[in-house]
Amino acid sequence: MKLLPIRAFHRPLLLVTFLFLNCARISAQNTSATPLPDASKASRNADFSAAADEVLAQMSQITGLRLRTPLKKTLRSREEIHSYILRQMNEDKEPAERYASARSAEAFGLLPKGFDFDNFMIELLTEQIAGLYDPKAHEFYIADWIPAEDQRMVMAHELTHALEDQHFQIEAWVKTAKPNDDAELARESVLEGSAMAAMIDYLLAETGRSLIDLPDIDPSLLVGDMGSTPALKKAPPFLKDALIFPYFGGLTFNAALLKDGGWKNLPSVFSKPPVSTQQIMHPELYRSGKIPAVIKLPDFDHLFGSDWTKLEENVMGEFGWKEILKQFLGEDRAKTLAAGWDGDRYVVYEQKNTKRLALVSRLRLSDGEQAARYFGQYSEALEKKYEKRTNLFRRPNFFSFNSTDGPVFLRCMDVECITVEGVNRTVFDSINKAIGWPAAPVAPIDPAVKALGNTTVHVRKSNPSVVAVRPSQAQQSARATR
Repeated sequence: MKLLPIRAFHRPLLLVTFLFLNCARISAQNTSATPLPDASKASRNADFSAAADEVLAQMSQITGLRLRTPLKKTLRSREEIHSYILRQMNEDKEPAERYASARSAEAFGLLPKGFDFDNFMIELLTEQIAGLYDPKAHEFYIADWIPAEDQRMVMAHELTHALEDQHFQIEAWVKTAKPNDDAELARESVLEGSAMAAMIDYLLAETGRSLIDLPDIDPSLLVGDMGSTPALKKAPPFLKDALIFPYFGGLTFNAALLKDGGWKNLPSVFSKPPVSTQQIMHPELYRSGKIPAVIKLPDFDHLFGSDWTKLEENVMGEFGWKEILKQFLGEDRAKTLAAGWDGDRYVVYEQKNTKRLALVSRLRLSDGEQAARYFGQYSEALEKKYEKRTNLFRRPNFFSFNSTDGPVFLRCMDVECITVEGVNRTVFDSINKAIGWPAAPVAPIDPAVKALGNTTVHVRKSNPSVVAVRPSQAQQSARATR
């Protein structure tokens, strides 16, 4: 599930500086599309170019990465940035892929139903981008409406990306993590976090200090009022978190590594990148070399049939699961529970006619105690996710109920838990069998159903979430003779 840069939405690899990262110095009043009128266009371009060259030299000195080839750099208007975003979105991912990612986020409860994902992202990026580096064109852009006194900080961030690109070919480096979305997000966090760290060193340069001289940094201090702009006011909490994670999570990760030896450690991170957002969130796990388990799911397509389309199959990672849990359990509980993550895999299907979603996830926890804790708290989360529930059934390590979106099942064995949402018991049992688990507990027969007598249960292959209960042949014959 692509997040921003989450994988709940695909974005091109545009290394961008957002307004909220600009130390709250660029206010909402400065977001007019009209360029600043304090000088002619030619004069502004000349001043911009000279400033960029100066900042580029400083960032090269800070990071130890020398400029290998000349860099293209331009001022862009709001309209030009808007057009560029549209073009890059379509070049990077097909609309069907963005649709699949948004629907997958919806299946996990991260986005509201019917959320207009594409238009929202275009509006948000157009509103928020202050500058960007395009590794395809090897070009640095900055918004022409950013005040001249604030442009240099944007440059410090983006020109760090430009230097990294010349040394590490950052677009290819990030894409090497495919098709693991969580690992790809971890690499993007290295990029954004290192650019944040370099930007801070640039701001501290006149004081004679650097990031490694500071106590543990609180990245939230770098944020302005995230709710002060129109698009961010409308953003679901998940999208806000997904937007800032590569910057702030990446900053704390890079700061931890830089404290051990400064910027000379940067090349080693590119040669041995983090493999998960867990390593970004817990730098000590990166240092220790702990890697998550590789979780696999069998091919379930035959269980769903031709009436269903597989939208997406991938890895959520610790960051993704923390966001899922946060939606229903709150920040503190989610953070503690997600820390037990040790690997996952999920798959999302969509019913072609009804657009109904089905979700299968398999999660491994670090030990049995964590799995038991997860079962207890995620069953609570599922009850909050589905407000209308019937036929609740609980047994040790097994929980199920019916919802307006179809049946829901949660089961844990040893250190693993599976969740199956939107399909009937027959499909759930088949999924259990396919992953090698024994049969799950069965709910007692409802007296009202038992009163039907000898019946035959038929699963409608066109829709696994629908079960038809029909009278047996004996019952039909008896009725025919009445």
